[in-house]
Amino acid sequence: MKLFIYAIIFFSFFDLFTQLPVISTFADSLGATSFLTGLAVGMYSLSNTFGNIVSGILTDKKGPFRILVVGLFTTSIALFLYNVASGPYVLLVIRFVHGLVAGFIVPAAFTYLANDTANEKRGKNSAISGAFVGIAAITGPAFSGILANRISVPFVFTITAVAMLILAIIALVVLRQTTITRPKKDTLTKNEPPIRAFFKNRNTVKAFSGAFFLMFSQGVIAYLLPLQAQTLGYDSRLAGTLLSTFGIVAVLVFITPVNRIFDRVAPLITVAIGIACMGVSQILISQANDQGLLYVAMIVYGIGFGLLFPSLNSLLIDSTTPEVRGKAYGYFYAFFSIGVVAGSITLGILDLSLTGSFILTGIILLSFAFYTIMPTKKSVSV
Repeated sequence: MKLFIYAIIFFSFFDLFTQLPVISTFADSLGATSFLTGLAVGMYSLSNTFGNIVSGILTDKKGPFRILVVGLFTTSIALFLYNVASGPYVLLVIRFVHGLVAGFIVPAAFTYLANDTANEKRGKNSAISGAFVGIAAITGPAFSGILANRISVPFVFTITAVAMLILAIIALVVLRQTTITRPKKDTLTKNEPPIRAFFKNRNTVKAFSGAFFLMFSQGVIAYLLPLQAQTLGYDSRLAGTLLSTFGIVAVLVFITPVNRIFDRVAPLITVAIGIACMGVSQILISQANDQGLLYVAMIVYGIGFGLLFPSLNSLLIDSTTPEVRGKAYGYFYAFFSIGVVAGSITLGILDLSLTGSFILTGIILLSFAFYTIMPTKKSVSV
């Protein structure tokens, strides 16, 4: 069952990463203005945030099986809709629907994994799921970039739609036979904490904040790294290679014996180390004057990402009970979605130089690393 859930996680993030290189050009080809193109890019993350939250609430009430199957089927339909996009406003509607229903999948999938994993192995299992995310991050953009150039953008989404449809059909058979014990409905309703309880628990707040800053950093890297490479006199291929380097290093952290650290060291420590590595990497990029230092920076970044993603999952598992874990993952991935666009938008508004943007991001990440390891009163699980 876990292997199948990992496959669902892979294709969910594959769906996300295949969009990145092609949506802006697709919107442009449909006659979108620069404003509508930017809106089309951001619309997915906006509606995905709401989808994540709704998924978390429904997962706790209905169980992850129904939400996961509905999410897979409806995401498949949404992906097929790109074939009928006839103009920028139709594309905006499709992007909204796609982001909303795709948001149902990930919180339900991770709830399945978390509730079916022994506590002493939650770090290693989080690392394995992180490996599938990392592989999707490496293969998704390359896959869509090549196929969109040779065939078309809707064809790229059709391939992913078929994969989602197959997963949905298999899920109806495989996951229906998998029972995860849940409390009775009356008990669940009686003991269900209010939303504010998640934000009063310092460890869940740190997990949510870590998810935000992880993707805030990703937004900065995706937005500014190609420009930094161009400023140093290199073409766009270097930026692609650098991003692949960080992805490969992160996957190695996920799948090699290094992943044992996640079950042996407190997650707050590895969260702090991971986010600090990412902060140092941003500062190294700001000081780079050749590609050698850029590669070093991205290796450090990959190590940080590899440490951070599983640690955040472990921290969330440790801070929540199974009865509310779906809702917790819903908020967790909502912060992921917000962070994706927050980095690039924030720096765009500030209008800093490339060097200043990377340094500011590095300082923000290092500050969060310091906050993470600050001693606090022990938090009780929500």
